Amino acid sequence: MESLRGDPIARTDIAAGQRRPGVFLMTNSLETGGTERQFAALAQGLDRNAFAVSLGCLKREGAFLENLDGLVEFSPGGSLLKWGSQRARLALVRHLREQHIALAHGFDFYSNLMLIPAARIARVPVVIGGFRQLGDLLTPMQFRAQKMTFRLCDRVVCNSEAAAERLRLAGLPARKLAVIPNGLTDGFFAAVSPALPRGAETLNIGMISRMNDPSKQHDVFLRAAARLNPRFPKLRFVLAGDGPLRLSLEHLAGSLGLGDRVVFMGDRRDIPAVLASLDVSVLPSTSESLSNVILESMAAGVPVVATRVGGNPELIQHGETGLLVSEGDENQLAAALEVFLTQPDLRKLCGYKAREKAKADYSIRKVTQRYQELYRELLTEKGWKPG
Repeated sequence: MESLRGDPIARTDIAAGQRRPGVFLMTNSLETGGTERQFAALAQGLDRNAFAVSLGCLKREGAFLENLDGLVEFSPGGSLLKWGSQRARLALVRHLREQHIALAHGFDFYSNLMLIPAARIARVPVVIGGFRQLGDLLTPMQFRAQKMTFRLCDRVVCNSEAAAERLRLAGLPARKLAVIPNGLTDGFFAAVSPALPRGAETLNIGMISRMNDPSKQHDVFLRAAARLNPRFPKLRFVLAGDGPLRLSLEHLAGSLGLGDRVVFMGDRRDIPAVLASLDVSVLPSTSESLSNVILESMAAGVPVVATRVGGNPELIQHGETGLLVSEGDENQLAAALEVFLTQPDLRKLCGYKAREKAKADYSIRKVTQRYQELYRELLTEKGWKPG
């Protein structure tokens, strides 16, 4: 495990790059998830000729660790309120000073609460928070704590207009908010072999999501599947993801009579191959800011049926790049899926238009460029000059 004081190679690199502003990115962990994927993509994509990049996290574990060298752990010891977290904060303050960090950027709820106050204590010139959700899944106390922390920031980056509007309504000044969407790496646009065999007559409808939160509404997907099951004997239902809810979902699938028509694929790193197996992608969740699954489905040319919540309408134009339904309505979800099942030309056209939109607006190069422009703008505002 990395020392709390940081990696000596990373310190040497930054010391050698005195004329580049030190940029420190921090996330909670590198587990399989949308925020973690975006953190890794930005960390790898930032221009090292322009910025001396260093990385931190609260828990050094997860699938996205393998390509992130020099990632330093600042573990709060299971709680942000106990003495262990204060030691980690002090170590983080020292690290930011030693690395001559000019810009600190927190990516998610816990890293915001750890990094933002520490960066202010360390007198980091530019401090940025990240808001990649709608806040409705936080407790009222958590939301208030994060909002108070955001007041210490120069900017809060939201990944959707819906998320930014939530913070505006909560009282954060509009001038503090910036909207930069999630980005897609080239691999999501590449042609790959499907993870599941494709038959000439079999159609696959799939849901890609961790099974750790009822708000993802896997049960609604399975109930909609049960409505379609008798009318489409060649239909297969695919669930990619894992988590503590999996066992109960397997029992539900059995009780609904879906039997071998459902495939539980478990946790997957080969999402493009999973998407290459699907004819329709489904996202019935009750809370989304800007869904990575929708973006990844769009890049693969797979039409999406999703709930009309949060930032989903920013990605899906109903009837053009996908279909939108009301949350929690299994009948409406089944009816929308039936539209795509019975109208293959519409299904293909929506998939094509979605892919073109993803190429035009959500490539990781374009998104990374927007982050770099924001970093330069804020550093200029603060009058940062090379040491």
